[in-house]
Amino acid sequence: MSRPPAAWQMVEPSAPLRLTELTLGSPGPGEARLKVHGCGLCHTDLGFLYGGVRTRQPLPLTLGHEVSATVEALGPGPHPGEAALALGQLVVVPAVLPCGECAFCRTGRDNICLAQKMPGNDMDGGFATHMTAPTRFLVPVNALPPGLEPAHLSVVADAVTTPFQAMVRAKVAKDDVVVVVGTGGIGIYGVQIAAHLGARVIAVDIDAARVETARAHGAALGVVVTGSDDRQSRKFIADEAKKAGLPRHGWKVFEMSGSVPGQRLAFSLLSYAGVLGIVGFTRDTVEVRLSNLMAFDADAFGSWGCSPRHYRTVLDLIAEERIRIKPFVTFEPMERINEVLEKAHHGGYRTRPVLVPSP
Repeated sequence: MSRPPAAWQMVEPSAPLRLTELTLGSPGPGEARLKVHGCGLCHTDLGFLYGGVRTRQPLPLTLGHEVSATVEALGPGPHPGEAALALGQLVVVPAVLPCGECAFCRTGRDNICLAQKMPGNDMDGGFATHMTAPTRFLVPVNALPPGLEPAHLSVVADAVTTPFQAMVRAKVAKDDVVVVVGTGGIGIYGVQIAAHLGARVIAVDIDAARVETARAHGAALGVVVTGSDDRQSRKFIADEAKKAGLPRHGWKVFEMSGSVPGQRLAFSLLSYAGVLGIVGFTRDTVEVRLSNLMAFDADAFGSWGCSPRHYRTVLDLIAEERIRIKPFVTFEPMERINEVLEKAHHGGYRTRPVLVPSP
């Protein structure tokens, strides 16, 4: 017997999520009711629950913003932009759902639309059997790639597309030297994306096993650092790059660890005509010498989420196995979500947990 429709909601910080039965009403105009296949557990969810980061919608709130689902019901039209959307359609729900109308949206910066809706932050998200979402930017999956289940595609919504957006913004191209600092949940996809774009990738982490994994998935060079001495780590990375025949200048450095040591190290790696992209998040303050940007004529930017317009390209790359996701996903029953959250909070996963509701 299948479980009744339900959601696991955050009711207060650091408290177990509360199981709540759902009443499945009809979706409103321009909305779809979705049957969730899987919802990835992200560092951001842990920040909401344990780290003091406030959600934009008051509690109680269903967290979860990495969602793959099937369209179960459609509200009254119109459903602009998604003529192919139909009942039974497998979709990925973008973690950033823009309005499509504002100045940012009209000028190609829809990932920072000020009216955006983020599942699990501005609206109830995917730690549930069902959820409701605007249809406008849902991304149809035309064919499930061989060897993958629908739940695997949940990580496309953030872990894969977020580094893709950063690489696009930095104009990563063939023969660029790309440094990925932090090769965990999003960094391993950053490595694969940069390698696909033709870059020579240096993977940097404090975890030797992660560095080896990055080497096996496209990194030209892997460097293990201690995370305690930026100057020593910077020199070691530069020396290893020189041995590999890589130039020292013009590096495109992407910080994906979301840690203070990682962000300090990433900034220290900037050199002449370099680029720094901050993709990982921490609430902690990081001290750096900003004048390095001036002295090196370098660029630095932050990257938030991903525009829905890039999702189709990412899905195609996954279908072509240029980006591999299956080795980096662990399925867990949604019913065990509180145990999974505790384990993840204490660093107990080597891969990204994806919560899967019972059939």
